[in-house]
Amino acid sequence: MKQFPTVLIVDDVPENLRVLQEVMDTLDCQIAVANSGERALELLERTAPCLVLLDVMMGGIDGFETCRRIRSHPVHKDIPVIFVTALEDEVSRGFEAGGNDYISKPIRIEEVRARVQHQLEKFQLVNELRELTSHLEEKVRERTADLNLLNRNLRKEVNERRYMQDRLKYLAQHDFVTQLYNRDALDEHISYLISGIQANTSNHIPYFVLIDINEFRLINDSCGCIAGDELLHQLAIMMSELVDPQRDFCARLSGDKFAIVISQGGNEAVESFFRLLQKAIQQFSFVWDERKFRMTVTQVAMPITIDMVSFEQVVMLADELCYTSKKSGIHSKIIKNAQDLAYEEHRGNLNWGLRIIDGLEKDLFEIHFQQVFSLLKEEPKKKIEILVRLIDEDTGKLIYPNDFIRAAERFGIVSKIDRWVIRHTMQRMAENSDLWETIDQVALNVSALSVRQANFAEFIVEQLTEFQLDGSKFCFEITETEALNNFADTRRFMSLLHEHGCAIALDDFGTGFSSFAYLMDLPFDLIKIDGMFIKDMHLNEIHYGMVDSIVKLAKMLDKPVVAEFVENQSIVDKLKLLGVEWGQGYFFHKPEKL
Repeated sequence: MKQFPTVLIVDDVPENLRVLQEVMDTLDCQIAVANSGERALELLERTAPCLVLLDVMMGGIDGFETCRRIRSHPVHKDIPVIFVTALEDEVSRGFEAGGNDYISKPIRIEEVRARVQHQLEKFQLVNELRELTSHLEEKVRERTADLNLLNRNLRKEVNERRYMQDRLKYLAQHDFVTQLYNRDALDEHISYLISGIQANTSNHIPYFVLIDINEFRLINDSCGCIAGDELLHQLAIMMSELVDPQRDFCARLSGDKFAIVISQGGNEAVESFFRLLQKAIQQFSFVWDERKFRMTVTQVAMPITIDMVSFEQVVMLADELCYTSKKSGIHSKIIKNAQDLAYEEHRGNLNWGLRIIDGLEKDLFEIHFQQVFSLLKEEPKKKIEILVRLIDEDTGKLIYPNDFIRAAERFGIVSKIDRWVIRHTMQRMAENSDLWETIDQVALNVSALSVRQANFAEFIVEQLTEFQLDGSKFCFEITETEALNNFADTRRFMSLLHEHGCAIALDDFGTGFSSFAYLMDLPFDLIKIDGMFIKDMHLNEIHYGMVDSIVKLAKMLDKPVVAEFVENQSIVDKLKLLGVEWGQGYFFHKPEKL
C-alpha cells in the first residue's frame, strides 16, 4: 500500500488551520495539526512529518523559535519548513531561522499547492539519496567477491546518485516558477563579489540591476496567481535571452522583482542591457483568456562599492533607489558612482531600520502618555493617549516618532512597534492596579500596516486575555485616510475589537474631508480632529470653519469629538463655543513617562 507523506500544519488561529487543511486535502498527503509551537514539537515524534507549514506569529514560542528547535533536533533537523506570513520583512528572518520557503498571506491556493509539492519532492529526493547511499555501502561490503558485477552495479548507481545530487543542487539554487536562480543563490553570488571587492582582488566594478514589473499585481490579482506565474515565467525567458551567461547572473529576487548582476563592462554594459530590455518590453504583450496586457518595468542599477558589506545591504539600497525612482516618476535610472548614489541618505534610512530593530530587541523604546481633558465638566477618572519614544543608546536622549516612523513604515516594521507598544502598555496596566483604577480610557495608535494584517486584531484580543484587562477601557485610533482607503480591512478590524468592548477613534479627521459619505458605514466611536486645524483656529477663519463643520457632522452622527494640539486658552474658548467635548495638547498636559 502506498504510504502518503504527512504534513504538519502549525497555527494558533483555527480559521487558518481550517483553510490550510482544506488546501492540503486536495493533495495526496496526511494532515496533522498543532495550535502552538510547543504542541508542534510534541507531535514531531508521533507523526514524523515530511513537511511543516509554520505560522510566524503565535502565542508561546513563535514560528521562528519553533523552526530553530526543529533544526536543532538530530532526527527532525532536515524536515522542510514553509513559513506562512503576511509581512515581507518576516521573510528574511524566516530564512535565517532555518526556513526553506514561505507562503504569503492572504493564502492563495495554487501557490500553497505548488510550494508544498516542491518541498515534498525535494524532501523525497533527499531521503531517496540517503537510502541509496546506505544501500550502496551495504552492497560494497556484500559483493566484493564478484568484482565485475559489482563494478557494473556501482557505475549504474553512482550515475543515479550524481543525477539526484545535481537535481537537488538545482532545486536548492533555482526558483521553481521562473527557473532562474533564486534569492539564496543570488545571496551567495553577491557575497562572493563583495569579498573580492573588500579584499581588493576584483578588477571590475560589478553592477546590481533591480527590475520591478509595474503591472504584475494587476494581472496577478485580476487573473489569478496562475496567470501571474506564467507572466513571470515568460519575462524570465526574455531576460535570460538578453543577458550574457558568461558575464551576468540573473535571478528572481522576490514577488515581481528580478535581479541581474553584471560583473563586467560597467555602466556601458548596463546601458546596453537597459536599451535591449526596453525594446523587448515594448514588443512584448502578455495574453491571458484572450485578453492582451502591455507591460512596463522600473529598472534601476547601481555599482557594488566597497562601502557595501552584505547582500541584504545591497538589496535594501537597490530597493530604496527603485522606490524613490518610482515615486518621482522615473522608471529607468543608472547610478554611475557612489557619490551619485546619495549614499549617506540611503545609509541613514538603513541605519534607522537597524536602530529600530535594535530598539525592539534591547527594549530601547519607552512608553509616554498625554492626558485628554474634558472641556465641559470635571471628570473623576483620566483619559490618556499612549505615545512612543525611542532612547538613543549612545546619548540616552529621547527620539520622537517623527524621526523614525517613516523608516519603520518604509521597511515594513512599524507593526512591530505597534505590537511592542500595545503589549508593554497592557503589561504596565496589569502590573499597576492603582494606576489602572484611576484611568477611564487608554488610547493607542494603530498604523496602516497593522490594520491590514489579518491577525492583528486577534493579537490585541490575546493581550487583553493574557493580562486580564477590561477591553472597554481601551480605544484604538485609526487615521481617517487609512480607514477609508482600506474599508474592508478597517471594518473587520473594528468589528472584532468591538466584540471585546474596545472603542475605535477616527484619528486626524479632516484630511479626507471629501469622504464624509463613507463614515456612516464605519462603526467608529469618536472623532479626533486633525491638529493642523486646531492649533491656529483662533486666528485662521478657514480652519475655524473646518472645525465647525466637523463638529456639526459629528453631532449629526452622535459621536463625541476630541481636539488635538490645544496650546492656549483662546483655542479652548473657541472649542467650548463650538461644543467640542474633549481637548488634548500642551496647554493641558505635556507628555510624560508612563
